[in-house]
Amino acid sequence: QVHLVESGGGLVQAGGSLRLSCAASGRSFTDFHMGWFRQAPGKEREFVARITASGVVTVYADSVQGRFTTTRDNTENAVYLQMNSLKPEDTATYFCAAATRWSRALNEYEHWGQGTQVTVSS
Repeated sequence: QVHLVESGGGLVQAGGSLRLSCAASGRSFTDFHMGWFRQAPGKEREFVARITASGVVTVYADSVQGRFTTTRDNTENAVYLQMNSLKPEDTATYFCAAATRWSRALNEYEHWGQGTQVTVSS
């Protein structure tokens, strides 16, 4: 079992930046690949980014490619999502999640945080 807690959300103007953090506790952090997902009101939860357990490989959704960067610090048991050039359509609740299989599918992620709200004003 791993417990995940996101932080760093908030209100930002379009074009601005935010850095989300996800702190993990419990089972060994390096057992898991990590993913970021988001869910806007009335929409399904969607994949944003993922990073391998080693931190070497990252994958991004087309909608955030070139604007968002995910990294992890395995010594701090944390994963991060740096979000630049934010757009109003990035407004959503952002979740980090942990998976033992390398996948972008929501149902492969076994552990989820509670989410942090990101609101981008135009």
